[in-house]
Amino acid sequence: MHFSTLSRGLMASALGATLGLSLASCGPATPREDVVVATQGPPAGLDFTSIGGAAAPQALMGNIYETLVRIDANGEPQPWLATSWRVSDDGTVYTFDLREGVTFSDGSPFDASDAVFSINYVKDSWVNGIKENMDPVASARAVDPRTLEVTLKAPSEQWLWSMGTMTGAMMTPDSVGRLARNPLGTGPYTLRSFEPGHSIAFDPRPDYWGTKPQSGAMIRYFGDAIAAVNALRVGDVDVVWAMQAPQLLDALPEDITTAVGTTNGEVVFSMNNKAAPFDDVTVRQAAAYAIDRDALNAVVYNGLATDTGGAPVPPTDPWFTGTNYYPFDPDKARELLAGRTPEVTIEVPSLPYAQTASELIYSQLRSVGFRVTLHTVEFPAVWLNKVHKQHDYQASIISHVEPRDMVHMFGNPDYYFGYDSAHARELMAQGDLRAAVDTIMADAGALTLVNAPNIVLYAPGVHGLDPNVVTDSLPLNEVRR
Repeated sequence: MHFSTLSRGLMASALGATLGLSLASCGPATPREDVVVATQGPPAGLDFTSIGGAAAPQALMGNIYETLVRIDANGEPQPWLATSWRVSDDGTVYTFDLREGVTFSDGSPFDASDAVFSINYVKDSWVNGIKENMDPVASARAVDPRTLEVTLKAPSEQWLWSMGTMTGAMMTPDSVGRLARNPLGTGPYTLRSFEPGHSIAFDPRPDYWGTKPQSGAMIRYFGDAIAAVNALRVGDVDVVWAMQAPQLLDALPEDITTAVGTTNGEVVFSMNNKAAPFDDVTVRQAAAYAIDRDALNAVVYNGLATDTGGAPVPPTDPWFTGTNYYPFDPDKARELLAGRTPEVTIEVPSLPYAQTASELIYSQLRSVGFRVTLHTVEFPAVWLNKVHKQHDYQASIISHVEPRDMVHMFGNPDYYFGYDSAHARELMAQGDLRAAVDTIMADAGALTLVNAPNIVLYAPGVHGLDPNVVTDSLPLNEVRR
């Protein structure tokens, strides 16, 4: 089913009218000091060492916690808490020179012993599956307070890069007891408050080692894109980050600035490989051929998303192949089903993009012979427990925004996809990730619908954030008013 330009135009007009009507009932903005960023998908909690999801690291990385290196817009590690590093000729020993004058927000100095603790804490105590990013490490030791030496089991192109993400968060032993309530890090802010489902607020640190924040900051979570845009229009927020209704763009006033960037967000149609009917590879392949990703891009993202050929790899990853693995082919889907009518319930998280995408997928799967039911589940708590943790589902739709997460998603048979391929795991272990992508897609382990765009809206006079999402951080200190 395709949607015409006229249909999209009518949708934009309707959304614009809704926006205008909503504005009519809004009062003036209340005076505030904080920089306020609106987004969607609140975290279930603050302790990302023990819970999944991208929302907690998005809020805390770069704001509360910092890393030895930062990943630049080109995907390359750059100095941060480490001012420089050296690598041994065999590629297994990294020696980092640490920045002087860095303290945690409780006043204690950051030194090499904290870096050793942080690395070992990931290896020994994290239960979040992302901890596997630290598997290459054999040992870490403090040569002296300003020098850290890390020895890898074998050369790894990805380990240093991962140290610029949540697994590289620098902590101290005193951080552990407060991970879920008042996290302790070296970043520019301290936590002021966390209201689950609503907001996270931060206070500026006057003793921060780097560029000091201009003010406090807050992330507010909206379940509805129109409500977020209304808040921007009346001055209650400064930025809308990852705006989920591209159809609204044509209805915005000229004084709102728009920026569109790329993301790590693979919007995945997940199929439980360990549960009927998707324990049959031909049924998974039929579903992949039945879904018109171009139509979905047009309807959900106004054509701003990127087609990855169905593969779980953003175009910015070095193992992106560019192959269109499952072109839209409903006749091929019917041929693979061979007269079968599989019954499928799609567990749809209560997120705008997932709701809209599910309605389109419902029609497309039904048209080739699937019998489909849509079941909405609250996100994050219910979805994370039912789908991600208990694997109690047949199919779902969610954006996986953790950077370079293909090995995590498809290299672990106990992940909620249930994808179990010894051959794919062997290829990943050998570092042949392009061949691993080919294997995963031949098995239709999951289907990436699109690589989501990042749409950022700024109130008049506000700027500063890079719309291109490279890692898991939303650095609030970069917003300028």
